[in-house]
Amino acid sequence: MSHFSTLKTELRDREALLAALIDLGHAPADGERPVRGYRGQTELADLAISQINGADIGFRLNPSSGCYELVTDLDLWKQPVPVERFLAQLNQRYALRSILAATADEGFQVSEQTSHADGSIELVVTRWA
Repeated sequence: MSHFSTLKTELRDREALLAALIDLGHAPADGERPVRGYRGQTELADLAISQINGADIGFRLNPSSGCYELVTDLDLWKQPVPVERFLAQLNQRYALRSILAATADEGFQVSEQTSHADGSIELVVTRWA
């Protein structure tokens, strides 16, 4: 019996997802690989981050939704925050990375970036005409 859980996300952009994971201090392994779980069980994922206990956290593209799903054995979750908080932090960094890429594509530059005590991030972008 598998102990893996699959959690749906709205994360679609692979590059923004990779950058967000790096921002959070992880070193994601890119490319299809097995994600390790309970008693050596594995599931395939497109990206993976290792945990200190030998289990992995993976992200797998769901072709029908076009979104990456988080795939892991929740019984072996060894992050400093619960999975819900991890996903909230990841979503925030993903949104920031997506916004930065989109504004750069439109010729904007970040002139100011401020992180507030409540966890929010404020950006000021400019573009010279």
